[in-house]
Amino acid sequence: MRKIVSFLILALLFVGCSSSDKDSTGLSEADLAAQNARFGDGNIPFAEGETGLFRNIYFDYDSSTVNDRGRQDVEYNVQVLKQNPSMKLSLEGHCDVRGTKEYNMALGNRRAQAVFDMLIAYGIERSRLTTISYGAEIPLDPGFSELAHAKNRRVHFARGY
Repeated sequence: MRKIVSFLILALLFVGCSSSDKDSTGLSEADLAAQNARFGDGNIPFAEGETGLFRNIYFDYDSSTVNDRGRQDVEYNVQVLKQNPSMKLSLEGHCDVRGTKEYNMALGNRRAQAVFDMLIAYGIERSRLTTISYGAEIPLDPGFSELAHAKNRRVHFARGY
């Protein structure tokens, strides 16, 4: 038992160390950019060679209100949807790890619903959209920094449903 505790302490110390040119994932900016180019900025990797068509919508802490930047990203996504009229989407609501599981699932749902309502207001058909909340279960960034939390407070556009 003592060896296990010692190992866990060492592992936590090692994980806590990082160089200044790396983010909370341990990747340099160049590595992170390459990873995002391959996998997109959502929780489900894209097929090889495919790029993300949609922008995530990010939220302030403990909020399901789409801010000005989010509105611009929704408008961009509306244009993509209008250029691809047969495309169906799942709007995935996500949260950072702060809050209970139940609270984060409800908040993720409110975020996805807020984006859904905006898309409908911009003329996208309801039949093309569905919503789901993942709460804090599928983080984009598994770190615990403020930057990691900000990356995880989002609605991700996933094709098909």
